[in-house]
Amino acid sequence: MNNKSQPSVLMVCMGNICRSPTAEAVLRQQATRAGVNIIIDSAGTIGYHRGAMPDQRARVTGESRGYDFSGITARQVRADDFLAFDLILAADHSNLADLKALCPPEYQHKLKLLLSYHEGRSRKCRIPITMKKRASNEYWI
Repeated sequence: MNNKSQPSVLMVCMGNICRSPTAEAVLRQQATRAGVNIIIDSAGTIGYHRGAMPDQRARVTGESRGYDFSGITARQVRADDFLAFDLILAADHSNLADLKALCPPEYQHKLKLLLSYHEGRSRKCRIPITMKKRASNEYWI
């Protein structure tokens, strides 16, 4: 995926239908606004939703804030992702543990929690489609 001339980030949650595709859509927009050329993708630790579009509730909420989910479909993390991506961001500690179990030792340094880069927030990215509307709105940029 990464031709090494561009930085790359993979967003990961469990099913790749809510948190990680939302993070992908948000980061795409933020990178475009900042003029940063970066490869952004998302995946799930499980493949149950493979090929599915992001959850409708996530899309509606994100699109109402101007985020574009075009071209995003669920897929499972692949062995070559650990080589291909410069940074792999997990939505929560459970996803991070799953990634650490799959990731070869030489690429473990690429694994981080998504919210570890955001001061003042929990380090766990809660699942917005299971949250009450008011609470899930607090998680949008």
